[in-house]
Amino acid sequence: MNILILNSGSSSLKFLLGEFPLAGRTTLPRNRKGGVRGLVERIGGTATLTLASGEGPAVSEERQVPGHPEAVRWVLERVAHDGVEAMGHRVVHGGAWFRDPVVIDDDVMAKIERVIELAPLHNPAGLATIRAAREAIGDALPMVAVFDTAFHRTMPEHAATYAIDEELAASHGIRRYGFHGIAHASAIAAYADSAGRSLDGTRLITLHLGNGCSAAAIRDGCSVDTSMGFTPLEGLVMGTRSGDCDPGLIGYLARHVGWSIDQIDRLLNERSGLLGLSGRSSDMREVLSAAAEHDRRAELALAVFCYRARKYLGAYLAVLGGADAVVFSGGIGERAPDIRARICDGMDWCGLRLDPDRNRDTTTAPAGSARCISAAASSLPVYVAGIDEETWIARETLRCLRGKEGASR
Repeated sequence: MNILILNSGSSSLKFLLGEFPLAGRTTLPRNRKGGVRGLVERIGGTATLTLASGEGPAVSEERQVPGHPEAVRWVLERVAHDGVEAMGHRVVHGGAWFRDPVVIDDDVMAKIERVIELAPLHNPAGLATIRAAREAIGDALPMVAVFDTAFHRTMPEHAATYAIDEELAASHGIRRYGFHGIAHASAIAAYADSAGRSLDGTRLITLHLGNGCSAAAIRDGCSVDTSMGFTPLEGLVMGTRSGDCDPGLIGYLARHVGWSIDQIDRLLNERSGLLGLSGRSSDMREVLSAAAEHDRRAELALAVFCYRARKYLGAYLAVLGGADAVVFSGGIGERAPDIRARICDGMDWCGLRLDPDRNRDTTTAPAGSARCISAAASSLPVYVAGIDEETWIARETLRCLRGKEGASR
């Protein structure tokens, strides 16, 4: 089956077009020959489309792209969409409705729209991408939504529940959903493939660090806890998000500073994290550069960022009763060896010790694979994974379509 995968970010659109078997195994090989991968960056202005096909060199071009609908049409122009037999879409938040991938219809679209407030940066982009694809290709083509929140559906009730009034929580769907699920799933698949072991019987801690950051505790390939919660704001320090914060701060700012809820929301989501602490940038590369010049605020930003990640690492060792590996992923997790070293510093007590040379190696792991960066004597191995969200979305799209085909017989 010829499947087109569209993975929309807040200002980007990744895509993969490949031929995948509708019958047979669900584990997809990496780097399928004949497949086409690409990325549209900087949506909202002068965007760049980069496309790689087979073994040939990547090509890129630029044009004005006001929004995701125009990006989708551009992608469809470049990948000759007439041959597409199905499409898979990443959607960040599925609310309480979607625990598995689902074939998209009007009801699914309406439910995705109802939780925009809980993922305001990403669900609108996902919806715009789906609508543009349906308009361009038509409703007859099967399209599947794959949800970031679905991977964390296996969290036990005690990990997913907030300690607030039970009836209020139930009536408004207030619980810990978790995010970055597709990335965490891809990271552990890359680990299993590279380490040559099954996910069954394994205890893994994943640290997905980028502009958005989250940690997850994973047993037998299933999420049992994760740092993000009802919205993507909870948990680790991120590029512009505060992460964990005393809820009493909201009332304090409202009463004593006179800020509205919207102002406080923007503060915690858009003006905090690395940006708020450093006063310079949400980009870890710029914060590292400033810290190297002994900028006090940048040094503090790094210290808080790494401390929070180490704190969750220790907490999830307790949740799992130990771990078989720690897996870093994401732009920072893959490309910032100094940050990995700071997070893992002082973890000898649990047998975690990095190999300095392996860790400093700036070679990124190919998509869908992982490389070990821990010392040979480390009893807790550490890996860096090159995630492949698009192939994971394709896997889940196939799983959904197979289920639909079986149900129709």
